[in-house]
Amino acid sequence: MTRTLAALVAGVSVAAFAGTAVADGHAPKLPRSNVWTAYDLGSSGYAEAAGIANAFQKKYKARVRIIPSGTSIGRLLPLVTGKAKYGYLANEAFFAAEGTYDFASPEWGPQDIRIIAGRIATVGFAVAKDSGVVEIADLKGKRVGFVKGNPSVNVKNAAYLAFGGLTPDDVQQVWFGSYGAMKTALIAGQLDAFGSVTSSANMREIEASPRGLHWPQFRPGNKAGWKAVTDVVSFAAPAQETRGAGVSAENPVWLVGYRYPMITTYARTSEDEAYNMLKALDMAFDDYKNTTASSFNWEVKKSANPPYDAPAHDGAVRYMKEKGYWTAESEAWQNARSARLAAVIEAWDNARGEFDDMRVAEKAKGNRIKEDKWPAFWDEFRAANLK
Repeated sequence: MTRTLAALVAGVSVAAFAGTAVADGHAPKLPRSNVWTAYDLGSSGYAEAAGIANAFQKKYKARVRIIPSGTSIGRLLPLVTGKAKYGYLANEAFFAAEGTYDFASPEWGPQDIRIIAGRIATVGFAVAKDSGVVEIADLKGKRVGFVKGNPSVNVKNAAYLAFGGLTPDDVQQVWFGSYGAMKTALIAGQLDAFGSVTSSANMREIEASPRGLHWPQFRPGNKAGWKAVTDVVSFAAPAQETRGAGVSAENPVWLVGYRYPMITTYARTSEDEAYNMLKALDMAFDDYKNTTASSFNWEVKKSANPPYDAPAHDGAVRYMKEKGYWTAESEAWQNARSARLAAVIEAWDNARGEFDDMRVAEKAKGNRIKEDKWPAFWDEFRAANLK
């Protein structure tokens, strides 16, 4: 967390642990009241957060309130201020850890966040079947949804389009204030495609609508296409999906594999609290594994092992080691990812120092350098000092 944001959370206390309803002495200890953030209502991220929350209420008598938000900032800010402890995030976790896009502003910067678990997911362009789009390249000139303040959506859109040799400039960019609004627009004929997972309630509605649903494929054999994708988002890889709207074991599709949602918190969360969160997630698995078509992927042995978008929390690592799930490869990844995050935070501090010195020097010459020049300065500094 940057020094600017640290001031916002000064004095925030850690919630006291409460006893659980499980008589077993080995049961996890969770706070009696919990606040999480997630994507909008109707998203698979919200549905799965709600499924886990219901399981925690049933199994541990732990109350959970979920704050939905259609923007990356909206999902992360409650964690910064201490109003929420965990966020069910998408790839804003990556951008927040890197201090890029919306998080390149002076008020944010690279965030010292950690992952508890993140289920394996697939994502791609949900396309109206009646649009005539079969392959990604067919989206040229079509209406594609983007969301203000949501780099997780917008940057992945650029990656999907790159697979088909396109850029965002090759499509009609239709901008929305929230993620959930795109489903309504597509069904109403105001949009042709937007990025989504296959398992959300939104996709079921589109599939059942007169327009229908189609998933253009990201076949692994297209090496040039995949090189173009990973040039934009390094965390992506080919993954075959067999569950969800418009998809089945008999009709699988190749989509973009990543982690979503990722249960994210700040490094300041105590090791014991993070440990108990993952333990509770593991022990309650049978109570939420059928929430969506993809909830079975929350199995802790898979979901809490990296890679994901930021380092694992020490408490989660402790639990994984106790269970024998943490591998040598996991440890090597964790060490490298932790070193990367530390390097990014240090680079930010150094860049801010140089930028402030430059502004003072220019002011002495009669030149005024405004703060809005910072993002470009940071981009150049990153390129020169971070690999």
